[in-house]
Amino acid sequence: MKPLDKYSIGIGDRFGHQGSAQLAAVIEARKHHIHITPVWNKSFREHQIIGTRPGETRSEADKAVLAQGWTGDYFVDADHINMSNVDHFIEPCDFFTIDVADAIGREGSPEILSAFCDNLSGLAGEISVPGIDTPFHVTEKTIRDAASRYAAAIGEAGRIYHHLCKYKTGPFAVEVSMDETDIPQSPVELLLILKAVSDAGIEAQTVAPRFSGRFNKGVDYAGEVSRFAGEFMADMAVIEYARKAFHLPDTLKLSVHSGSDKFSIYPAMREAMRTFDAGIHLKTAGTTWLEEMIGLAEAGGEGLQMARTIYVTAFERRSELEGPYAPVIDIDPAMLPEPSEIRGWDSRSFVAALRHDPGNPSYNPHFRQLLHIGYKVAAEMKDRFYPALDRYSDIIAQNVTENLFKRHIKPLFTG
Repeated sequence: MKPLDKYSIGIGDRFGHQGSAQLAAVIEARKHHIHITPVWNKSFREHQIIGTRPGETRSEADKAVLAQGWTGDYFVDADHINMSNVDHFIEPCDFFTIDVADAIGREGSPEILSAFCDNLSGLAGEISVPGIDTPFHVTEKTIRDAASRYAAAIGEAGRIYHHLCKYKTGPFAVEVSMDETDIPQSPVELLLILKAVSDAGIEAQTVAPRFSGRFNKGVDYAGEVSRFAGEFMADMAVIEYARKAFHLPDTLKLSVHSGSDKFSIYPAMREAMRTFDAGIHLKTAGTTWLEEMIGLAEAGGEGLQMARTIYVTAFERRSELEGPYAPVIDIDPAMLPEPSEIRGWDSRSFVAALRHDPGNPSYNPHFRQLLHIGYKVAAEMKDRFYPALDRYSDIIAQNVTENLFKRHIKPLFTG
């Protein structure tokens, strides 16, 4: 196991150009006494769409560390892996987000269900978790229901983890991710899941549950913030309890796959972290690509023209682009500006619509979400897009660094 520090942040860089700018935000955080470990993450789906390989993510991270003179720990995350694609990531990565969402609810064999129930039978009864007012009342039915929903998923996580242990050279960190499913896990379910994770011999350092509300890509949280706050506080209490009760790693902590820019829930997360003096892993990677778009638009001239072209193409291919992301976007076509309107926008208009500033009346979350999932368009024109990223690198880097530090790190860790 490669131990994670108390605080870590997923800073994916889809096009592999902003590693140094991202790391500059983490360095700026240290000047404010906020110590965070950077984790560059990129999923198999993103690699396929863009036409890159996991080794390129490692190269970008290594280059950024060298350029910035970084001497702290850092990781490269194989994001949302499963058994079908894990081998692509084994050599270059040292953080593995094992995604078991597709296996949740899958029917397990009688043997698997029986073993799951037997292992958890000792938890039947009342369990008092410090920080939660009402004890959990765990019945045999509670355990059977958890088995039918999660036994196959934990079995899959175990197979992937032990595959990594067999073939990965050197230490690594592991996350068990359950966030991309329809139904949130309750705190008592999380407790049972963590016991099953321990029984499977998985040295998980982060766990990503599904919370209530919607975590749409690139925009703020949609849901009852008070309800999220209660869930998050309870889940953090469960993590603290399970770590000791089930002999899980001391570094175990919650992971929040934010989908980027969940500003309204940061205060609730910060309060829970302070209450339990607990760590956190935050994934907010997609903002980097949008800051590249903002930088291009701000640059004007060819940069603005490229930003306009990418949007117009994404608008025309909206159905295709929305397909893979349908559960995590909420785009009203009537709220999207028409291509004819976009062609007349100046830099200020484009940036105002795209930058996530809810106080700006020109901010358009539908426009922003479409561009968030429109990175495929930029990937297909990389012969022009990549040189533009280099040409306007200064203004883009400034946006990337300021966004990550001022809108994410600082509000989450200091308020």
